[in-house]
Amino acid sequence: MSQNSPLSATVPSRPQAGSAGRLVRKTAVELVVDELRDRILSGAIPPGSALRQELLAEELGVSRLPVREAIRQLSAEGLIDMIPHRGAYVSMLSRAEVQEFFDIRLRLEPWLLRLAVSQHRPEDLDGAARIVAQMDSAEPEQWGRLNWQLHEQLYRAAQRPAALAMVRALHEKSERYFRFQIVNAPIRQQAHDEHSELIALARQGRAEQAEAVLERHIGEAAEQILAIVDHLLDASALQEQN
Repeated sequence: MSQNSPLSATVPSRPQAGSAGRLVRKTAVELVVDELRDRILSGAIPPGSALRQELLAEELGVSRLPVREAIRQLSAEGLIDMIPHRGAYVSMLSRAEVQEFFDIRLRLEPWLLRLAVSQHRPEDLDGAARIVAQMDSAEPEQWGRLNWQLHEQLYRAAQRPAALAMVRALHEKSERYFRFQIVNAPIRQQAHDEHSELIALARQGRAEQAEAVLERHIGEAAEQILAIVDHLLDASALQEQN
């Protein structure tokens, strides 16, 4: 969608497949949510930027009501901060936070997977494969949740509930950063291939190989997300200078 074209002009051309194969057209709120999310995740609206409802409504060719509701939804997703008496701002990013999340994941998740492999049932891995298939067509806002469901499916058999709860908290805190990563199609394909490889190794009972693949998977995801965060932070700093 063009950054400068009014959304009202695009409503008729944005049908989606609904249940029973019927086409369901997106509402103005959904269109504004999509547009603002795209701009935030691409860095077109850098971290820390103020979001002025009246200006966005005018630019996008809608009333302030869908803009207000879109900002509320994106705030719930963690992409926007609502600051009392000041307004809405694109959430700031933290390189140190991302690095710490992935450092902890690298220590916990390979260990959990290694313990789980010998305990997996065929239906556990069949369920994991179904989640991978869902992820292939998932929207960015759904991908992080499915990614956690997949990893949980692979780790649950380890029977380490405290460690699993820690990993779940890390995934939930990282979901925002996954969205920056997964809008990139080659990265999405890479994630598919690596997840499929993990499932295949688990089916074969090859715990050490699965552990090594998972370490590489988490390490590469960290590098990709850190590179995106660095780019967005640089763009934000440049905007402040101008």
